[in-house]
Amino acid sequence: MIRVCLPMHLRSLAQVGTEVQLEVPPPVTQITLLDALEAAYPMLCGTIRDRQTKKRRAFLRFFACQEDISFESPDAPLPDAVIAGDEPFLVVGAIAGG
Repeated sequence: MIRVCLPMHLRSLAQVGTEVQLEVPPPVTQITLLDALEAAYPMLCGTIRDRQTKKRRAFLRFFACQEDISFESPDAPLPDAVIAGDEPFLVVGAIAGG
């Protein structure tokens, strides 16, 4: 099971706790993980990725094993520790302001 941690506004929208667990068929990539997340929680469609282009929203970042993987290829396999459920996949809301 893949563990996914969502920011507070998305947890509220999906009505879930801090972490959700998903069954994701291999190969486990950002795309397949987010597809499974949106299938399990349809209210999140369009909030993490654009509905048409499927590109990450500007004010969200993805982290795996304490590394920002937001700009890596969405087709690249996620780290083994995330796939094994040892480490969570983090969706983090960016903070902007001045």
